[in-house]
Amino acid sequence: MGGAVVLFVVMILAVRHLQHKQQAPAEASGPRPGGRSKSGAKPQDAPVAVSVAVARLGSIQVRVPALGTVTPLASVTVRTQISGILQKIVFTEGQLVHQGDLLAQIDARPYEAAVKQMQGNLRRDQALLADARLDLKRYEGLVKEDSIAVQTLDTQRAVVAQDEGTVESDEGQLATAEVNLVYTHIVAPVTGRVGLRQVDQGNYVTAADANGIVVVNQLQPITVLFSIPEDDVNALLQRMRGGPLKVEAYDRTNSAKLAEGKLLTADNQIDATTGTVKLRAEFVNADGSLFPNQFVNVQLLLDLLENQIIIPVAAVHRGAPKGVLTDFVYVINDDRTVSVRPITLGTTDGDQLAVSAGLQPGEKVVTEGGDRLRDGALVELPGATPAAATARPHAAHSK
Repeated sequence: MGGAVVLFVVMILAVRHLQHKQQAPAEASGPRPGGRSKSGAKPQDAPVAVSVAVARLGSIQVRVPALGTVTPLASVTVRTQISGILQKIVFTEGQLVHQGDLLAQIDARPYEAAVKQMQGNLRRDQALLADARLDLKRYEGLVKEDSIAVQTLDTQRAVVAQDEGTVESDEGQLATAEVNLVYTHIVAPVTGRVGLRQVDQGNYVTAADANGIVVVNQLQPITVLFSIPEDDVNALLQRMRGGPLKVEAYDRTNSAKLAEGKLLTADNQIDATTGTVKLRAEFVNADGSLFPNQFVNVQLLLDLLENQIIIPVAAVHRGAPKGVLTDFVYVINDDRTVSVRPITLGTTDGDQLAVSAGLQPGEKVVTEGGDRLRDGALVELPGATPAAATARPHAAHSK
């Protein structure tokens, strides 16, 4: 039994000796406990490849974003003002028409006949009036000669007045008949685009028809209705005194600009339920990019700020790198390291923003790759020779 114990002890010593020989090379080249190698240097991370931008002085727009709806400057439902058979439809659905262009024709024969009848009545009554005036003139002479009674003269004067009223009535009826005849030609009330026709040729139409004949929307120019918060109203009214403000319309995704226009007017009251005020902007819409009832994103250019320190939005981070929640950027130092720099944000315009405090013009900030950085990290700049990790000044450790 004693021999077995000795053999067991010898085997344990052999295994420990083998493990010691395997660990020795790793300890010679690797870091010691506490994070240091035999040379006393800390292990360093590889440089992080980043993209940079230079803080610059420039101008930036103060924009008020809003949601808007495209509305025609005029939207007119074309109706007939008389009754009759719709003989002809001249327009094509979707056609651009000009004010005064013929759209449809109603059977004009009954109205032409009415005009002739009124003309005949007028000529008859005009002749009666002329005869009554001649009689009046003769009666006035006879009264002076005391040949007829004054009562006869007075009666003739009444006849003349009655005939004059009849003639005036005939003239009014003739004018009405002529207007109705004009109404048989239905023309475009405004310049714009016609929609889908609401009635077919051959139907009997009346002024009481609910849908009318067609709708004409004025598209050039066209307007956009949108609302802004009441907090911006005072600044808006002050700026409007200096002239019309610029307005931009973007598509539903807010990525493509559709048109540029100007602010026309603001509503005369604030909506108490939403705390907003409605505005109307006008766009030339020469290319027809804006369409009635289209949803658009609106940018109201309220002001232009000069001499601002501008950087890309992508350079800004939000966090607590030094224990305090703040907005910060990574500023690149001369030794290709980065420093965390808290900043105060100003106005944002698209992918650019103004910095109120914390940066100086000409300083470089990281725009891409910042999620892999920390304060003091080494970076690799675009187009620069990669820096070695051991070249960092603070990498050496003095014993």
